[in-house]
Amino acid sequence: MDAGNAVLTYLDALILGIVEGLTEYLPVSSTGHLTIAEKLLGLPIDNPTVTGYTATIQIGAILATLLYFRTKILRLFRAWVAGLRNPEARTHDYTLAWAVVVGSLPVGIVGFLGRHVIEGALRSLWVVAIALIAWSLVMWIAERRYEGAVAKGNERSEDDITIRDGLIIGLVQCFSLIPGVSRSGATISAGLLSGVNRVVATELSFFLAIPALTAAGLFGLKDVDTAVIPLGPMILGIVISFVVAYASIAWLLRFVASNSLRVFIWYRIALGVVLLVVLSMGWMTAT
Repeated sequence: MDAGNAVLTYLDALILGIVEGLTEYLPVSSTGHLTIAEKLLGLPIDNPTVTGYTATIQIGAILATLLYFRTKILRLFRAWVAGLRNPEARTHDYTLAWAVVVGSLPVGIVGFLGRHVIEGALRSLWVVAIALIAWSLVMWIAERRYEGAVAKGNERSEDDITIRDGLIIGLVQCFSLIPGVSRSGATISAGLLSGVNRVVATELSFFLAIPALTAAGLFGLKDVDTAVIPLGPMILGIVISFVVAYASIAWLLRFVASNSLRVFIWYRIALGVVLLVVLSMGWMTAT
């Protein structure tokens, strides 16, 4: 990416910030949408500076999560610290906090070890299109399994979450490293497959996002070339991401309280099919 002819503009930053904030927590794949948006904006999607910027603007979504759930996050942190100091103080919040900690480890390890493949070979719109469609099947199965659990009276609440649940959901989160799968789509699906209440599974997805996105954002920052992406557009992207992500979190929690994920499944399939057609016709290149 040559700074002389490919500088990310404020308009680019505004668009990418909106896309990041809107799609980071919806189960539609923020990386997939950002890759598509970057391609439409004429940016090289496999360039380290572009992928670094994509990761860095996630900081805005992280801050939105911390602000929205500040009370609960502080409660879990206090319970975790108290439980470490005194075994008799180990409440369910202590267990839930450990579930988040343990569940955050797999994606960090896999993401670091496979970073070159993730930032290179997987940064293809073919991968995005196929992953959008393929993971939709997993989400459909998860919804059916969850509805079956509810019908049998086996729906699990937040009090039923174990460290083992955190580990399983964290392992499934590793699939989100494939552009098009969706981190929230992977984690929420894992929760639903275990019969966890849809709102609880969504909140747990948000908590697991904090360590994952923080690590990705800080790691991606080192690849950002300020000659190509000046400080102004960088800050704008983060700020826009924060504002839109905060609204997205609030909306999604209200939505899943009384609706299934099927609307997102159909959207993912439609987008994946359109993308496959566009690529097959040669109207857009994959990288």
